[in-house]
Amino acid sequence: MTGAIEAAVADVASWLTGAAGEPVPVGPPRDDPGGGLTVWPLELRPARQTATGGAAREPYRFVVRLLVAGGGPAALAALDRVLAAATTAGRPELVLATGDPALWRALGVAPRPALLLDVAARIDRPVPAAPPVRHPLRLRQLGMRTFDGRVVGPQDQPLAAVRVELVGTAQTTETDAAGRFRLTGVPHDPDAPAAPVRIRLVGAGRVHTAELDPDGDHLIVVRAPD
Repeated sequence: MTGAIEAAVADVASWLTGAAGEPVPVGPPRDDPGGGLTVWPLELRPARQTATGGAAREPYRFVVRLLVAGGGPAALAALDRVLAAATTAGRPELVLATGDPALWRALGVAPRPALLLDVAARIDRPVPAAPPVRHPLRLRQLGMRTFDGRVVGPQDQPLAAVRVELVGTAQTTETDAAGRFRLTGVPHDPDAPAAPVRIRLVGAGRVHTAELDPDGDHLIVVRAPD
């Protein structure tokens, strides 16, 4: 399978062959007085990523920077043709910045006229397949309950203005001056009647989670930790 980098380099090599009027192989520059052009990937550069609010995952985008260089004076005419084609077509993106002596030392060749081409590349990221549904769809109607409770602290002192949240829902309320609260619309699952009701207490800079007995039919006392 051809990868994103390999595909980008191959596309540019094909375009260069047409623009130069002669084959442009993929490879590092070489010292060959009679040689033609070569194209070689130098680095990968970041590109602006896009995002959508849908389920599809956007491709990962990046840029492949390629060096186009000639082997000797005979390649100057081909380089000229490539330069003219790139500036006329406006693609691939052209960068004239290859005069760094360190680059040529790293490649082991003498400095020479060359071009840098920036080519966009992408890696498609498919959305993971949803697991198959192996059971028939079953609709259940949940009952609703009301819970009355009281929040107390040390020495059973009532705690006022404590926010009481029903975990997993948007249901919230606050305790009154006597520490009392009422939660309405608490879902009741008939298939799990003993499942505890989880609440979260928020107040005085502290958060405490408690579980309530769903069968309690009297005032529920919740003792906040010291």
